[in-house]
Amino acid sequence: MSLLESLTDALVTGRIEVVDLTAPLSSETPIIQLPPPFAQTARFELEELSRYDDRGPAWYWNNFRTGEHTGTHFDAPNHWVTGRNGADVASVPASRLIAPAVVLDFSTQAAEDPDFLLEVEHIRAWEEEHGPLPDGGWLLYRTGWDARSSSQQDFLNADDTGPHTPGLSPACAAWLAEESPVIGLGVETVGTDAGAAHSFDPPFPCHAALMGSDKYGLTQLQNLDRLPVTGAVLVTAPLPIVSGSGSPSRVLALVDRG
Repeated sequence: MSLLESLTDALVTGRIEVVDLTAPLSSETPIIQLPPPFAQTARFELEELSRYDDRGPAWYWNNFRTGEHTGTHFDAPNHWVTGRNGADVASVPASRLIAPAVVLDFSTQAAEDPDFLLEVEHIRAWEEEHGPLPDGGWLLYRTGWDARSSSQQDFLNADDTGPHTPGLSPACAAWLAEESPVIGLGVETVGTDAGAAHSFDPPFPCHAALMGSDKYGLTQLQNLDRLPVTGAVLVTAPLPIVSGSGSPSRVLALVDRG
């Protein structure tokens, strides 16, 4: 039996489970809100063209409008000014869209402190227990924030000082981009940066460091609690939008259930 035959057999028999990490995409999907005068990303919208009627008696179809960074989405290097000469989302090598992933669970800390920041020391402690981060893989940062995804207000968790959501410290973001072997960071929040990252030095350090290091971001992931700490394989499928800075993506995880 070939490797691919073994894989498809394991999928059919359930020895490998496919876990969908994608948030449903609709007009209710939470989106980031930037302060004036910055431009806003669009909500997802469907425009019905026909539904088995005079406009198309045998078929149902729609146009849709959405921001590149709406819902579960992929950040390409050219998304940020630090990676402005880097790859657009259509140029990301297909071979980098299937990669190993590990899950670092800090949901307890985020529940106690919505502004919780992951530090290098947290990752080093995790590595002592579980081994090194995967070379060419993803670090998936679980915070439990997907439980808030049915509400724009709860998801952004903003007050007069701005949004309050967990993220990475500037030092951790720089380390992840410049020293760690992973190709990207996946989070459950609306963006890879913490809600308060507009006030960090530098501001929005995850975007600045990751995009500037030819690495990627994945946001608004769900179901990370269904993944093992190590051993999952991530399949990420952004649309190949020519010159695009990102794309809504279907993100799947393959999990060995033995």
